[in-house]
Parts: sequence; structure tokens; C-alpha cells
Amino acid sequence: MSSSSSRWGALVVLCAVIFLDALDVSMVGVALPSIQHDLGLSTSSLQWVVSGYVLGYGGLLLLGGRVADLLGRRRVFLVALGVFAVASLLGGLVDDGTLLIVARFVKGVGAAFTAPAALSIITTTFPEGPLRNKALSIFTASGASGYSLGLVFSGLLTEIGWRWTLLMPVPVAIIALIAALKVLPRGAEERAEGGHDLLGAVLITASMLLLVFTVVQAPEAGWASARTIGSLAAAAALLGLFVFAELRMRHPLVRLGILRSGSLVRANLGLLILMGSYVAFQFVAMQYFQNLLGWSALGTALAFLPAGLLVAVTSTKMGDFADRFGTGKLIVVGAAALAGGYAMFLGIDETPSLAGLVIPGMLLLGVAFALSFPALNIQATNGVDDEEQGLASGLLNTSGQVGGAIVLAVVTAVLTSEGGGALSLGALRAAIVVSLVLALVGLGISAFGLRSRRAPGTVEEREVRAYERV
Repeated sequence: MSSSSSRWGALVVLCAVIFLDALDVSMVGVALPSIQHDLGLSTSSLQWVVSGYVLGYGGLLLLGGRVADLLGRRRVFLVALGVFAVASLLGGLVDDGTLLIVARFVKGVGAAFTAPAALSIITTTFPEGPLRNKALSIFTASGASGYSLGLVFSGLLTEIGWRWTLLMPVPVAIIALIAALKVLPRGAEERAEGGHDLLGAVLITASMLLLVFTVVQAPEAGWASARTIGSLAAAAALLGLFVFAELRMRHPLVRLGILRSGSLVRANLGLLILMGSYVAFQFVAMQYFQNLLGWSALGTALAFLPAGLLVAVTSTKMGDFADRFGTGKLIVVGAAALAGGYAMFLGIDETPSLAGLVIPGMLLLGVAFALSFPALNIQATNGVDDEEQGLASGLLNTSGQVGGAIVLAVVTAVLTSEGGGALSLGALRAAIVVSLVLALVGLGISAFGLRSRRAPGTVEEREVRAYERV
């Protein structure tokens, strides 16, 4: 097999896995009422079927990226994928709510290690430039497609039985694992130099877990409660201790100098806003379509289909667009489409027009994901040394997952306070405003970044290739 064939064969496997990782974030959503009925879960317990996965995924992504750099990307990817498959199987077979939540958490941990390892394998296998841009655009579009199509699969599989939403990834993960053993490059076993920063790993992981846990529980405990304020303060203190420790470590978990790359910082903020606003919007839309309009689970899932299909169809073109126009321009246009999609849904009423509101709004959100998601990944990893690709991708994925948890918690609080406990159009519109405001902030950040990085006489932005070391 030629070197080129090996590269693209590895990319197919990595894309299948990131598709599964993203699919699992959204696919359980439509099945939740059936899970609650069969396992006898309370509403507060039911949220942990979703939040358990987010805790494992978002809380350990940064550690996963660094471990991949230090222990070998191929090795970490294979082990984590095996854990993901086993946890998927257990989640689909258990008859106890607590065991299901534990399985979902373990599954999230597996995803937290496969995602950054997969991305860093791509960025160290494909040389920087058009070839890497094309590979990254396909990879990130696979993730976006998985997330967008998760609701559709959930609606279809829930009609058969909710357990199939948890069992469906098992055979795909096993096939991907077998294929990965054959096609992943042995060069991905190379390890970065440096020691193991155990203290930094403990501090940042504890900080992220506590932050995600706090924002998920805040709507129930109260944002102004002593419990919430104390937990947020503790998370901030742990983060401060982490920064203090990293500045003094010989081989830190996170070399803080990497944050002096403006393009990487803007990419992290961009993905936090993109994922945070969309996860929150998806939750609001599910409430609107199912609980207010009385649509079926499958009908609700199909409402999101235009966005997912658009991302899937355009995935192979995003690398070419990045080469031609630069990632900055794609991100600006994507942010504008995101804001436009949310703005359209402010016009929701009791009889929404499919042709005049739902489909156009979803298509705009699809354009936003199709343009922004690959471009943000390219922007975050260009110019980063090979030994820190796992760190860069871990930072980026952490921003997306933690952003989703935080904004969803805020939107839940808005729905509760505006509706007085009852679902209403006013409360739904107020919640959508949160996503719209975030999208506008993202548009401002991306426009500023484009202006500050434009080089005279060129049409393609040049990513920062060298940055100061602490």
C-alpha cells in the first residue's frame, strides 16, 4: 500500500471514530423519555444520562491530548477506542439507572482520549498546507455530521427501542478498532519528550470536572446558592493553582506559551461559542417542537436533517475553500450564518412555516457548521509543533465541550425563570436570544482576528508558525 493510500485509509478510520464520538453527544436526546419510563428515573437523575458523558468527555479532553503526546498517539487511540466500545455495550445492556450513568461517564472518558489522539495523528501524518487542510476539513466535518445527524438516528432507533441508540456504536467501534490496528501509521507511536506532570494533570482535570459538574447542577441548586458559588470559586482556585504549578514545572502538562498564539486562542473562543450556542439552541428547539407543538420524536429529529445533510455533502470542499480564501474568512461567514439562523428562530409561533422559517433557519445553521467547524480546527493546529498537536487539539475540544455544558446550563436557567416553570413562547425566545448574543460575540471576535492578521498582497491568511516559549 502506498504512503498516500495509507494516509487516506487511516483518515477513514479516524473519521468514523470522531463521527461516533460526536454522534453520542446528541443521539441519546430523543430517547430520554423512553429511558426514564423503563428505568424509573427521576428528572434530576435523567439529566445525568447526558451530563455523565459530557463530564467524562469535556473534563478529561485536555489530559487526553497530553497523554497522547507523551505515551504515543496510536497506542492511546487504540486503548481508548476499546474502552468506548465496551462502555457502549454495557450502557445498552444495563437495567439500572446508576449503572447506565456510570457507563455513559466511562464512554465519555474514552471519547476524551480518542478525539485529541485522532486529530493529532492527522496533523502529524499530513504535512501542513493544502493536504492537511483537506484532511482536517473531512475529519472535522465528520464530527459535525455525527453531531447533526445524531438526533435523526435517535428518532429512528427509538422507534425500535431506546437501547439501540446506545448499542448502535458498538459494531462500528469494533470494526474501526480492527481497521485501526492495520492502517494507523506506526509513526504515531512516537512520543514527545518530557516528563509526566502528574500534579498539573490532577489540578486541571479536577478543575474541569468541577466546573462542568457545577454548571450542569446550577439550574437545580440555584445560580446564587452557596453551593454553586462555592463550587465555582473552588474550580477557579484549582485553575489558578494549575497555572501557578505549570509556570514552575520543567515539563508542564500545558506549556502556557502556546496561548501566545492569537490564532489558537481565537479558534478556542470560536469553537466554545459555536458548540455552546448550538447545544443550547438544540435543547430549546427540542422543547419547542415536541413539548409545545406536539411533534413526534422522529418529526423533531427530521427538522434537524437539513443542517446535517448540508455539512455531510460539503465536507470534502472545505479544505479547498480554506486554501483559497483562508480560514479567517470562512469563520467570519460561518459566524454570520450562525447569527442569522438563530435570528430567524426568534420568529417562532404556534404554527411555524417549514418553508419560511424551519428549513431556512436550519440550512443557515448547517452553513455555519460546514464553514466554521473545519476552519476553526485548521486555525487551531496550524503552526503548532508536532509534539504539541495533541495539546492543541485537546484545548480546542475542551473549549467546545465545556462551552456546550456552560451555555446549556445558562439557557436552562433562562427557560425556568422566564417561563415560571411553564413552557411558553416568550421563554423559548428569551433562551434563543442567549445563543444569538453569543453568535454575535463570535462574529465580532472572528472579524477582529481577520482584520488583525491580514497580510498585504495576499488572499490566504498565514497562521502563526512560531511562538514564544515559556
